Amino acid sequence: MQWSDECDVLVVGSGAGGVTGAYTAAREGLDVILVEATDRFGGTTAYSGGGGMWFPCNAVLRRAGDEDTVDDALTYFRAVVGDGSPPEMQEAFVRGGAPLIDYLEADEHFVFQVLPWPDYFGLAPEARAGGRHIVPRPLRAAKLADGGESVRGPLGREWADEPAGDHLVGGRALVGRFLWAMEDMANAHLRLGTALEELVVTDGVVTGAVVSDGGDRRAIRARRGILLAAGGFEQNQQLRDAYGVPGSARDTMGSWGNLGKAHRAGIEVGADTRLMDQAWWSPGLTHPGGRSAFALWFTGGIFVDGAGNRFTNESAPYDRLGRDVIAHDGVDASDARFWMIYDDREGLVPPVKAPNVPLAATEEYTAAGLWRTADTLEELAGLIGVPAANLVATVHRFNDFAAAGVDGDFGRGDEPYDRSFSGGRSPLVPIEKGPFHAAAFGISDLGTKGGLVTDTSARVLDSAGAVIPGLYAAGNTMAPVSGTTYPGGGNPIGAGMVFGHLAALDMAGTRNDG
Repeated sequence: MQWSDECDVLVVGSGAGGVTGAYTAAREGLDVILVEATDRFGGTTAYSGGGGMWFPCNAVLRRAGDEDTVDDALTYFRAVVGDGSPPEMQEAFVRGGAPLIDYLEADEHFVFQVLPWPDYFGLAPEARAGGRHIVPRPLRAAKLADGGESVRGPLGREWADEPAGDHLVGGRALVGRFLWAMEDMANAHLRLGTALEELVVTDGVVTGAVVSDGGDRRAIRARRGILLAAGGFEQNQQLRDAYGVPGSARDTMGSWGNLGKAHRAGIEVGADTRLMDQAWWSPGLTHPGGRSAFALWFTGGIFVDGAGNRFTNESAPYDRLGRDVIAHDGVDASDARFWMIYDDREGLVPPVKAPNVPLAATEEYTAAGLWRTADTLEELAGLIGVPAANLVATVHRFNDFAAAGVDGDFGRGDEPYDRSFSGGRSPLVPIEKGPFHAAAFGISDLGTKGGLVTDTSARVLDSAGAVIPGLYAAGNTMAPVSGTTYPGGGNPIGAGMVFGHLAALDMAGTRNDG
């Protein structure tokens, strides 16, 4: 093999797992090359509105008076995840967040703050209504050498050419802080427009990778190892179909570069995989052009299926709600289309306060048949093609629940998260003020979550459970530590960071579990 470049650690991908791994390896004294396939750094992490991390008992929470314990956090996580991932992986994640924050806060480039965000299974043992969640403090774009232009997002810029603003916030701030820190590290080399093509194996050890850059193929030798942290494969419809991932690449919120090349490269050298049919789900408000995008913070409305029947808790955490959509037989399997029914108390625009992407003009939704209006529920039923008697009965039943303050069908309002967008009040808002409206929804996702099986040091394992020397994985390229569940806000980003960090420490030989 003729090597074009050499380094100690090669990192593939620049989301939370990738930048954490690259930063850690460089800080530990290793020579690092990070390659990002697209034109900007950050991956799907950069699209996150909060950039949150689910890290129990970290110093940021402690300074705010948090009295949680790691044992309680483990009890909760294990109760929610069950046998969806190995117990030792769950423990490595839950215990790993606080030390990582200590590590980062020793560097002045990193500043975090508490953002209370309820755990997503509020009735599980040791769930916390205030959550275990922190976020990066916003970062002035001018702190970065290029003014933040190389950081992916925000969604408003990519969907509607909106200005990016003077500050990086949420996931952009998290990625930006890592980039800012690595600007001062001569041993950290970050490259855009450089895609992984295949891994190089020598005598059973992963020793490097072939990458493409502007059509040229080059081989990079990695003396200590390669960290695959290139996100999921949500943008690759062929792979979605092959693994049976519901939904469509059209409707994902994942970065456009998430095509599964890292998954394929790992599989080609013998990596085992788990949960490849899974994703981080959400309901998606359907926009002109047909794309359904992640939406939350509903201040009214109910969801009904093709028979005009309600089928879920509309205020549930988005992944749980999305899974209800997928599992429900009454939702059109061809495009997972369903309807939000709401009244006129807020006008025609649906009561969705966080569409996450810029809304088009109202007339575009009505012209596309995505928002429909009628003077009566019976007329509305005809417009959306559901039995009128069912829709009328469904709304009347829901209004009775709203009057009583208790959802007897789906428990809407029974958990702290359900009330997090209504100031603690009941989220049950009656549908009684005409005219009546319907808005089209579909199933969206924040990325696939199935990936390469690893151990607690993020070393990739083969189908026999043996380590593939020189190969590591983190983020959505790694099999999820949360199994088929989404335990709390900041779980995907947090897990990516912890295992990216542990991978780098293992390659540096500096991990200390004591």
